[in-house]
Amino acid sequence: MTKFQINDPSLESQWRALILFGKNSATYKFAFAKSLLELVNKETTKISLTELSQPFSRNIIDHLKNNDKQGNSKSSSFLNICRSHIKGEISDAELWSKTEKLGFVNVVDAFQNINGGKIPDIFYEKNYTKGNKEIIIKDNLLKLKESFHFQNFNQEVEARWKLVETAWNLNLNPKLLDVKYDEDKSLFFLENDFMRRTNITSVRDSLNGYQKGKCFYSFQDISVVSGSQNLCEVDHFLPHLNKTIHNEFGANINGVWNLVLADKEINRNKSARIPEKRFLKRLFNRNEFYIESKHPLAETIINQTGNTKQKRIDFLNKQYQIALDFAIITWKPEIEIKGNF
Repeated sequence: MTKFQINDPSLESQWRALILFGKNSATYKFAFAKSLLELVNKETTKISLTELSQPFSRNIIDHLKNNDKQGNSKSSSFLNICRSHIKGEISDAELWSKTEKLGFVNVVDAFQNINGGKIPDIFYEKNYTKGNKEIIIKDNLLKLKESFHFQNFNQEVEARWKLVETAWNLNLNPKLLDVKYDEDKSLFFLENDFMRRTNITSVRDSLNGYQKGKCFYSFQDISVVSGSQNLCEVDHFLPHLNKTIHNEFGANINGVWNLVLADKEINRNKSARIPEKRFLKRLFNRNEFYIESKHPLAETIINQTGNTKQKRIDFLNKQYQIALDFAIITWKPEIEIKGNF
């Protein structure tokens, strides 16, 4: 059980823990997660590996076309099959057949594990008896489909996948990793030594899971789906207004460490005001979730705020005090539900 799940044993939290905190030796778990979400949306109660092979291989191929490196291993028979399909060397039928044999060797068993053990409320069981090769969907996964947060899961998986594979394919030294924020487009991006920009993914999609799909301040449910009436906004925890002053004290106010998601009405009410200091602990916890998860954004947060917990605490306290010195008064939301991180 990760700290992410302390005081929060919900099914949504368990699903997000698998996506956000599991190992990143390969991207198969992301393709598997997206395939599960797609098939459970059809309210099926069991899924054969034959059925899974089509969405699973499609998701892998979609990403291979843009980023060839999809794991730490130097070679992969399954990925080579997918590459052959991209080149037109094998048919759909052969791709699906080989995916069934090679694509699920480890991922079915490993997907529900975190920190050396299974999550408390598993989402499926494996049935490989009497010639079967299928997974039996548990009520937990079907209940998850009824959750408000189900609408956000696919985009959250995709965002995590893009960040992981981009870091691999650019072959960046983690100590130099600096994910940047494009405020106009609400995107995260990277630049290489030649100042070439690589757009990675939506800021909303990247931040939402680590806030458990909640407004950072009010803890109301928020959405990352375009057109939703609950669509959240990206907020600077410490106001962008004092950017120059923070820069003088070694802080990038546009850094990932200072970006949170908020309900649009809450965010507009907050405007450029300073949140009450109690929210600083929540910001620290949210940033630590990234660091615990070995996420590419973790390296950026460490580079921006400090390489030990104490340094990160001192950094946040210092930047908060700088902001407060220029604001004098603090703000709190008019609506607030008790949070769990």
